[in-house]
Amino acid sequence: MKKFLSVVLLFVASLQAFALSYGQQADSAYNKENYREAIELYNKSIAQEGRSATIYYNLGNAYFRNDNLGKAVVSYERALRINPSDEDARQNLEFVRSRIQDKPEDDTPFFASMHASTVAMMSPDAWAWTAFVVFLLLAGAAALYIFSQQVALRKAGFFGGIVLLVLFAYFLGVAADAASTARSHEDAVVIVPSTQLTSAPRASKTASDKVVTIHEGTKVAIVDSVATPDDPVSPKWYNVKINNSTKAWLRASDVERI
Repeated sequence: MKKFLSVVLLFVASLQAFALSYGQQADSAYNKENYREAIELYNKSIAQEGRSATIYYNLGNAYFRNDNLGKAVVSYERALRINPSDEDARQNLEFVRSRIQDKPEDDTPFFASMHASTVAMMSPDAWAWTAFVVFLLLAGAAALYIFSQQVALRKAGFFGGIVLLVLFAYFLGVAADAASTARSHEDAVVIVPSTQLTSAPRASKTASDKVVTIHEGTKVAIVDSVATPDDPVSPKWYNVKINNSTKAWLRASDVERI
């Protein structure tokens, strides 16, 4: 009787586990500190149940707890691509970056950096709605200038309209850049403990080859790629930028695109 009861309880537990989504099972595994199992289940959830900022955020947490800093950076970055206003993902990303060994100097021009920060503040749809609201205000300013009988109101409509026109054009550009960034797969993150940047798409063979070592979690921008099927080390290499002044080649298998 006891054996039969054990079989029934096991069967019921199996049905309950089956009824839970992969995301819920992953949350349960994470709470039990089974981080490897949680990672596997979160990835199954993404593959079969769809992408979401929450799932990528949770996956990033699991990777971090499992000491996979590179994968954690990729996951947090993906969460922010879906929901740029996710402050938890942003804060965790900054925390993980503070633990990364390499901290390349950012030589991006000031205004370009400010623009990139602005683009990352909201989703493309949110920026598009912002531009639409500014357009409505612009239409109101134009109406004020055309139909008002008072000189002061006409001046306010005229100069206010100029400011709103500039803002509308800028926010429209920001919305376009945000949409482009969300679709882009040019950025990648080193996911192995360390890899080598080389001056040519091949493994270093001589002492004259320029080699620089970078470590897990370092973010790079992919500029070009080349297939090397005869290369025993890597069948594919990426030409990457770490900042605006540093370009080199590395093995494609050592990084993961965001």
